[in-house]
Amino acid sequence: MDSGKKDELVLAKLDEIESEMKRIHFWSAEPSELQVAHYTEAPTFELWLQCVFIPNARTAAAKGEYPAKSQVGMMAMRQYDYHDYIEEAQGLLQLLMEFDKIIESRPKPGNGE
Repeated sequence: MDSGKKDELVLAKLDEIESEMKRIHFWSAEPSELQVAHYTEAPTFELWLQCVFIPNARTAAAKGEYPAKSQVGMMAMRQYDYHDYIEEAQGLLQLLMEFDKIIESRPKPGNGE
């Protein structure tokens, strides 16, 4: 996959994640300012997604610069399906896992992508 296509996929997935968070009421209309080094330092995982993860991922897509690995899906798994199963968060969990797959996708040699 070429970098432009990846950028489009990442931005579309982030839009889906944001929409799902709003649909299940995990989105704050007026979030507090959040400056944390790690998601475990945030008051809630949802606040970290909204205030740190999504803005940083949008910036990465605008620059076309991504980490080699993404584990936001695993973080969500710990939040929503490890100790407690959170039914309303399962769609969000799936979207975050899909995000990880997009980030970790690599161009296939020899096929023009």
